[in-house]
Amino acid sequence: MYSDLFGKTAVVTGGSKGIGNAISRRLAEEKMSVVINYNSGSGQAEQTVEELNKAGGKAIAVQADVGTESGVQSLLDAAVEHFGGLDVWINNAGMENRAQTHELSLEDWEKVMNVNLTGVFLGAKTAINHYLAHNKKGTIINMSSVHQRIPWPTFAHYAASKGGVKLFTETIALEYAKRGIRVNAIAPGAIQTPINAEKFADPEQKQSTLNLIPINYIGKPEEVAAAAAWLASNESSYVTGTTIFVDGGMSLYPEFSEGNG
Repeated sequence: MYSDLFGKTAVVTGGSKGIGNAISRRLAEEKMSVVINYNSGSGQAEQTVEELNKAGGKAIAVQADVGTESGVQSLLDAAVEHFGGLDVWINNAGMENRAQTHELSLEDWEKVMNVNLTGVFLGAKTAINHYLAHNKKGTIINMSSVHQRIPWPTFAHYAASKGGVKLFTETIALEYAKRGIRVNAIAPGAIQTPINAEKFADPEQKQSTLNLIPINYIGKPEEVAAAAAWLASNESSYVTGTTIFVDGGMSLYPEFSEGNG
């Protein structure tokens, strides 16, 4: 769909599962070369790579911990070694767990922050250094969440990390705009991914979620991937420092939809 993406290279952190997997597949359909990062469980990543390569795409799977400098550097090194460079870096890897804040352990706080915020910083820093060194007008896309805007009790560490992603995205977008480097974020709402499968299989829990979505259905990973492809392409060339909400209207305070309040 976006001819300017043909032959370019992308790194997708957390690219083997859920939204990251859909993004990897969509970019490969755009005829990009894709480095699919995974942290554990190589099976799905390798299967995705095999399917994409058989379909005429170009992809490799690389294990790395995105919360470490050596991990993100290995992803850039793989992109350069196998595909000759880097054009798009997508910080998609993320995690969450539930705990009341007064019971939240420092270990769990740091674990979520390390992936969701430090990982975004390290990925963006690595990509920016590559773009600057090669005088390249590259693109960075950070995966945020509706919870960069909507408070989420019992997920304080997750919400804090996504609030950090929002301002980090805006800050570096402003910092590097004159260098031709665009930085944006995507904020998904409720998406039908494997991590949510059990929850949405329960009719009561699913309906509870649907009540929060004005458009009245659970989003598909491919719908988030479509936003990522657009932000990666030159079709969004005048867009930087913004967050695209792919949430069916969840962030619009649906409780007020009938004029309540």
